[in-house]
Amino acid sequence: MDFDFTEVHQIFATSVRHFAEREIAPLVEEAEVREEFPVELFPKMGELGYLCIMCPEEYGSAGADRISECLLTEELGRVCLGIASGFLSHSSVSTAVIHHFGSEAQKQKYLVPSIRGERIAAFALTEPNAGSDAASIEATARRMANGYLLNGTKTLITNGTIADYVVVAAYLDKSKGSKGIGIFLVDKGLPGFAEPRKLHKFGMLSADLGELFFEDCLLPVESLVGEEEGGFERIMQVLNSGRMVVGARAVGLAQAAYEAALKYAQERVQFGRPIGKFQAIAFKLADMITELEAARLLVYRAAWLYDQGRPCIKEASMAKLSATEMAVRVSGEALQIHGGYGYMRDSPVQRYFRDAKFGTVVEGTSEIQRLIISRRIGL
Repeated sequence: MDFDFTEVHQIFATSVRHFAEREIAPLVEEAEVREEFPVELFPKMGELGYLCIMCPEEYGSAGADRISECLLTEELGRVCLGIASGFLSHSSVSTAVIHHFGSEAQKQKYLVPSIRGERIAAFALTEPNAGSDAASIEATARRMANGYLLNGTKTLITNGTIADYVVVAAYLDKSKGSKGIGIFLVDKGLPGFAEPRKLHKFGMLSADLGELFFEDCLLPVESLVGEEEGGFERIMQVLNSGRMVVGARAVGLAQAAYEAALKYAQERVQFGRPIGKFQAIAFKLADMITELEAARLLVYRAAWLYDQGRPCIKEASMAKLSATEMAVRVSGEALQIHGGYGYMRDSPVQRYFRDAKFGTVVEGTSEIQRLIISRRIGL
């Protein structure tokens, strides 16, 4: 068993870390205060080939593997989970649907400019009455002579107010259950696609989150991705296979929290010595790094299985569950080690603590991951 990354992976991770620290880190504080995603990062990421990196090279992408995507996402999560979330939604979910199931014309119109960072994508599945029970969405797309008439509301949509286009799930035929769900590409500014409403959050302040409204929005026939039937299965395929990437994002955050706590424990002096010399603090840090490394191994094992073409739905859910819940615990202990200073707004530790919880409730809650895992082990 080889647990080492290849030289290519190591060089790639180092280059992403340097980019994140140089280009993203200086923007984090203002983005958090203003609750605005720094959209100017998209073309910068695109120019360096950091967007949609698993898409084929013929479209201008890196044609990278899942391990590389996890390395990229971990490094972005280490600097800012909110900003990492915007890129993950764009690259690992929204455009992945087009990559795997879109027509050549759709790939040229949407995927190519998305890889370059010229167009921003969002993925719209969740609705006010349909979260974990995604098959209960109420949005509809009625077949018309000249296209599809889309109606419905989507909520909690990452990149919702900044997206140039949205990948939307809607029912074409409710009598067929989830098999009657189709996927559509909806351009911003179409008649019937109302101005999105910005949502305000407890954490992830730099991530853009919006609510979308469609009222008799007429879509051209070519907006349909794939066949009219089977859209729900295609969506689940993308979400299931990408959950290790969500886990990698949480690992990045936990790494940042651990590094901050370790540095503080080495420098903060109380009772005549650094607090890291006290067993209570030393044991906290020992537990933090142990949990962190265990979750990281689960994430990259799932990514490796994916790259080998082997089944990994259970492993992806295990990675997502382990990493996101670990990030909550590690960020909480990091704040505890910092004491009152960690609770201050100018401390990044309080941001890690607030942001970490987000991972356990999105892309399939922790409870949904446990449901998936339990079914895969025969329960």
